[in-house]
Amino acid sequence: MLIVLKYSYTKYPLQFAFDARTSRGPIQTHVAYLITITDGNKRGIGEASPLVGLSIDAVPSFEKQLQFFLNELASGKQFTDLDLKMWPAIQFGLETAIADFDNGGHQLFEPNDWVHGTPIPINGLVWMQQADQMLMQAITKVQQGYTHIKFKVGALHFEEECNLLNEFRKLYSASEVQIRLDANGAFSKNEALEKIQELNQFHIHSIEQPIPAGNWDAMAALIQESPIPIALDEELIGIDVWSKGNELMNHCMPNYLILKPTLIGGIANANEWIRLAQHYQKGWWATSALESSIGLNRIAQWCSGTGSKIPQGLGTGSLYSNNFESPFTAKAGFLSYDLAKTWKLPF
Repeated sequence: MLIVLKYSYTKYPLQFAFDARTSRGPIQTHVAYLITITDGNKRGIGEASPLVGLSIDAVPSFEKQLQFFLNELASGKQFTDLDLKMWPAIQFGLETAIADFDNGGHQLFEPNDWVHGTPIPINGLVWMQQADQMLMQAITKVQQGYTHIKFKVGALHFEEECNLLNEFRKLYSASEVQIRLDANGAFSKNEALEKIQELNQFHIHSIEQPIPAGNWDAMAALIQESPIPIALDEELIGIDVWSKGNELMNHCMPNYLILKPTLIGGIANANEWIRLAQHYQKGWWATSALESSIGLNRIAQWCSGTGSKIPQGLGTGSLYSNNFESPFTAKAGFLSYDLAKTWKLPF
């Protein structure tokens, strides 16, 4: 009997549970496009949630393009037939929905230890606020059990940020708590090295994307001279890893790669970045990109499946007041999955 698959999506605005500020300004909502594949008996679900101001596919035609690709699949085309290079969030969402459907529609993917009780270590993210509020956030995270704290830099006056880090280091040494920094490309090419040298006094684990993406020569020189290991983040967005990944790695030789499947085109592309990182003997970790529990779940299971032991940059699902109830929670610096709990989806 011929099985007919139906492809559809639901637009779902995620509402932040607090005043969320980023380097690209304040945000109150984040629109998730939940992709569904069903044959009438089982259903696969994936999430395509491009980030405005950062994702290359966060454009007015996104929804129309998503429907186009779903129509193509409904007409009989295969996922591998679709040209998704410029649509990384759709690529991740479709990839997830297909994998979920193929595995029975239970939001369980490749074999991994996470869903069977081995928690994933994660860093505690300090959201942008005034410096004193950020310090309190960081202290609270440490008290909750986090041993890796990530601060955003480049939004406040640099002196304020140094004072913040200094106050934090008075409380917690580098042997107690590792500090990760994320500049989101906020430093200019001319000032970056000087600022990094000043930040080095606070015993920093790494700094993500100190200068804007696309400046490969300047980034390569900075990585060579920087006393703090540098991780590439935005630099990977919009880059075809299969044709340009090796060139980027060879040119810049970063210390780490930050992998965000929604922004770089899904798990297959992320795995290729990992292969390149291993080839060049560089490190990596994954970071969620404000996905709902559906997208975060896929990323976390993949992270566990890679065998990586380094703390990941995975959100906890508590960002939104209307997120979906899921089997995982964050506690004491770990993301844990409980098979005894179930998903509660509104459709």
